[in-house]
Amino acid sequence: MGMPIDPITQGQAIDHLLGAVARGQGGRVITPNLDQLRLYHERPELRGMYEEADLVLADGMPLLWAGRLQSTRLPERVAGSELIYTLSAAAAAAGRSIYLLGGNPCVAEHAGQVLAKLYPGLRVVGSHCPPFGFEKNDTEMRTIRESLASARPDIVYVGLGFPKQERLIEAVRDVLPASWFLGVGVSFSFVSGEIRHAPRWMRKIGFEWVHRLVQEPGRLFKRYVIHDIPFAIRLLTHAATRRFHASQTPPAPPAP
Repeated sequence: MGMPIDPITQGQAIDHLLGAVARGQGGRVITPNLDQLRLYHERPELRGMYEEADLVLADGMPLLWAGRLQSTRLPERVAGSELIYTLSAAAAAAGRSIYLLGGNPCVAEHAGQVLAKLYPGLRVVGSHCPPFGFEKNDTEMRTIRESLASARPDIVYVGLGFPKQERLIEAVRDVLPASWFLGVGVSFSFVSGEIRHAPRWMRKIGFEWVHRLVQEPGRLFKRYVIHDIPFAIRLLTHAATRRFHASQTPPAPPAP
């Protein structure tokens, strides 16, 4: 459906990111799932976020299924909720620092403590949970920028949900041009234990959304059931149709 996605593994993404950090080159990672693809398709004003990102990694299993159907296979799912662990582990081994921005009150700080305990050597140089409506408050935005500039992290995890976290990243990236910014959604809540993560087998087969829906039905029913399930059917139909049409196209004649 037009979204650019980098066909790389989680390990390759981490190597690319940490290699860039070592060279003093910053960047931005965005990890679209099915709902983000739906919004990308329905709201053209959001598409620039993906086109300007340095890495676009498929978070949702339906994106992998669609890729297989239309013969543009993606090697694996690279979820922000898992990348926060694996990238932090690699950052600890490389002596790099992280900063956690967003989340519910105190959750980012707690998540930072958990990550520091899990990965000895990881430098957690700060965390900040801006209040509701911060993006419309010049004082709050200045506080965020000053906190980032003072901490000077190599990696900034931003957990505010799409597209708010991506808009914040756009607004503050210039403060740390040599750092990497990653939008990680509700990952701070997973790390801190505020929200229970789905079992690995459920994540592997693409049913993590069911686990989330059971935990937060009031907040997620409309998104998952009303919007995303019909869009998933549409996406897979679109992918299968593309593959069918491609199979009907005669091969180009050989060059003389």
